[in-house]
Parts: sequence; C-alpha cells; structure tokens
Amino acid sequence: MKNDTTFKELKKSGYIDKTINQEIQANLIAKIKAKEPVFEGLWGYEDSVVPQLKKAILAGHHINLLGLRGQAKTRIARSMINLLDEYMPIVKGSEINDSPFQPISKFARDLIAELGDEAPISWVHRSNRFFEKLATPDVNVADLIGDIDPIKAATLKLPYSDERVLHYGMIPRANRSIFVLNELPDLQARIQVSLFNILQEGDIQIRGFQLRMPLDIQFVFTANPEDYTNRGSIVTPLKDRIGSQIFTHYPKTIELARQITEQEAAISAEDKSQILIPDLAKNLLEEVAFAARESEYVDAKSGVSARLTISAMENLVAAAKLRLIETDASKTTVRLLDFMSIIPSITGKIELVYEGEQEGADYVAKILIDKAVMTQFESIFPRISKLEKEGIKTPYTDLIKWFNKNHLELNYTDSDEEFYNKLNSITPLTTVIEENASELSEEDKNFCKELVLWALTISKKLDKSENSTAYVFDSAGIGQFLRN
Repeated sequence: MKNDTTFKELKKSGYIDKTINQEIQANLIAKIKAKEPVFEGLWGYEDSVVPQLKKAILAGHHINLLGLRGQAKTRIARSMINLLDEYMPIVKGSEINDSPFQPISKFARDLIAELGDEAPISWVHRSNRFFEKLATPDVNVADLIGDIDPIKAATLKLPYSDERVLHYGMIPRANRSIFVLNELPDLQARIQVSLFNILQEGDIQIRGFQLRMPLDIQFVFTANPEDYTNRGSIVTPLKDRIGSQIFTHYPKTIELARQITEQEAAISAEDKSQILIPDLAKNLLEEVAFAARESEYVDAKSGVSARLTISAMENLVAAAKLRLIETDASKTTVRLLDFMSIIPSITGKIELVYEGEQEGADYVAKILIDKAVMTQFESIFPRISKLEKEGIKTPYTDLIKWFNKNHLELNYTDSDEEFYNKLNSITPLTTVIEENASELSEEDKNFCKELVLWALTISKKLDKSENSTAYVFDSAGIGQFLRN
C-alpha cells in the first residue's frame, strides 16, 4: 500500500502521466526486451494468439477475443493486468480514477482548481484496475454507463443535467483501467449501441443528457463466433469500432492439452503423492476430448471445452482416492477401469446433435471413451482385424484362446497387488505387451494390459460385462456357454 501524497510531490517525483494504452505498451515493450514471459500459462498460443495479442496492444486497439467455450478467452483478458504499472496516482476521492494531470470529472477539476499543487493524491494498485462484467440479457445502460440519482439531485438542489447528480456505472468507474465484457453477443443490441460513443467519441449519454467525458479505458471483449449462437450477435457498428479481432483455438496436440489439464486441475499435493497416474492414462484422457470434437454425435459448433478434461482428471483422481479410502491402502495407480468415473464430466460438457440425443448422453460418453481407447491402442499395438482367415495366427490369437477356457474379473476395490496379479496371470497378455510395448515404463505396461483387453472387447473379440463393483472379461459369443 502506497501512502497518499500531494500533486506537488507527485510532480517532483518525476512521474509521467500516461494513457492506459501507453502504459500497457511501455510495460509490454519492457518485458519483450528483457526476454520475460508476457502471457504465461497460455499453452499452444505461443505462435498464434499471443503474437496477434502483442500486435493489437502495440497498435493501441480495443480487442475482441473470438472463440468457442473453454479456449482461455477470459484467462487471456485477465493476464493483461500484469501489463499495468503496480500503482497509479488518482485525485483522492475521485469515483472514476481521475488523473491529476488531466481530470475529467467536475469533482476532480474543482479540487485541482481550488487546491492546485496541494491537491491530495492517492494510489490505486493494479489489482483494482481490472473490471469484468458478464453480458447477460438483463444488463442495462444504468449498469454499464450510469443513471441519474434523483436523491442526489434533490439533496444538492441540482438539475438532472448536472454531472454531479450522476450515479456512475461500471464503465466510467473503470476509467484508466482494463474493462472486460464477456460474452458480448448476449448483450442486447440497444445496450451495445450505448458503447459506440465511449469507444470512439469519448462522451456518454444518460437519459438524453450528453456529457463530454473522454474516458481512458482498454476494452477487451470475448464472444463465441456469431454463427454458432442463437443468443444474439455483435451489431456491425460496434464491431467496426473494435480494433482487433483475435481468434482463439483448442490445443492442437495431446502434449499441449496435457499441459493445460495438469496446470488447471485441482489436485492436492497429498493426492499426487498417493495416486500415480500413468502417462498413457493422461494421454487417454486428452484423447477423449479430441474424440468428442470429431464425433458425429457432438455439436462441433458448440465446441468441447478444455474444462472437460480438467473435470475428468479430477474425477479420475477422485475414483482412485475412493479406492484408497475403501481399501485402507496407502498408494494406488489410476486404472482404465477408473475411466468410467469420468462419464459425469463428459455428459455435462458436451452439446449433442439430434442423433446424440437419441442415443443418450451416457451412451455417447462411453462411445467417446471407446474411440479414445482404440486411438491409443492402435498407436502402440497392431490393428485388430475384423475378419480373419481360419488357421491364420494373429498377435492376439493365443490371448483370445485363453479366454475360451478362462474368464477375468477385475474389481474396483482390488488392491494394486491383487489387480495386477490377476492381469499378470494371463501369460499371452504379458507376451503381447512385451512384444509391442517393451520400451514403456512398468506403470504404462500395466495400463497397456487393460488397454489390450478393452480394445479386444470393442472389436468384439471378447465380451465385457460390468456392474457397480467389477468388470468381467470373457470369451466372445457362445464360447463362454460351451465352456460352462
């Protein structure tokens, strides 16, 4: 907290008054020259969004971030706070952060005129210079710009046309600050119109009274692409006044997606020490989101948020944690079986097309997990042929034959030792792993054993049945009945 001072002392200190654009630009340039990271934690945007963002700032533009849900639009906007000076001087008592060098409110102008160099100056920390508003259909002009306060008018015996009777809205209070308006298309068209003059001419109009008030604000808007929403659109003159429109996107690789999930997922240090998550399990989780974005059952226009994998990771860890609690074990490893616990994270995060709604959200979620399993399986193991000539041996022939005489029951509550002993007892399964995935870590090899069994059931080479406590793998078709 910086102590109050006077206008005279502020001048003596050598402080140079800057517009918010000049301030942000100067700090951006300083960071670039010092080779410091500017927008941290925005994985996958280093070569696309971030360069465009830097150019928009250097151009002094208001910015519109356009993209589907879960593409870090709000995070980008919030990260701009790091480009502000730590403290900013204002005329003490000003509601709209008046600069003592260029006061714009009557209160500040009168105070500077009366006290001159002795005018009191207070300091505002950059954390208080960030304003954020979610645009909803019920937002009105009074919320954003302000309204006449009849109580003030009556108390001060002033006409409604006098500036002193105004109750300022969020935007004037955000003077010399960053103002973020999320989901701009949701704002009614008549309210969007009220932003025109603020963005371009620097005056505001309240109930027919025009007030010259050259506000100094860095606007950042976020929106879903207009064609993708039925809620509304950005009116054309407003788009014309926004300097740069930057498109965001989902991570393009599994590695980038993993970095985002690991950064954002709320997993405690205790859980991390007790629960081991194999690399393949982390990759499989991201594959589910990639499968969802390509699925014919999911509305691509709506998008599949990065929050899906973040929530799914938390659910996955929760499933393993529940097993620790129920078995009183000290450590456990995430299994493929645990992926059934991520279904609630999927069903709440995807918008289904008509065909998907017909199938049901749970069914679609299981299809997405199966697709992800097959994608990962085929990246490691030979493809499973749908039709095989009789007498031709495949890498999976011995394994399938094993199930003609045996079955495998895997319980959710099995300890790691019990669980992997069951899998290790299947000699043909171990052989398949050693022949195709010998370079993987022990944890990934163990995960692969489940992966192979799941892939064989998806390809209808084995049968799989489940209940609330266990999964049972058995021979396909009538083989199990012949055995019994």
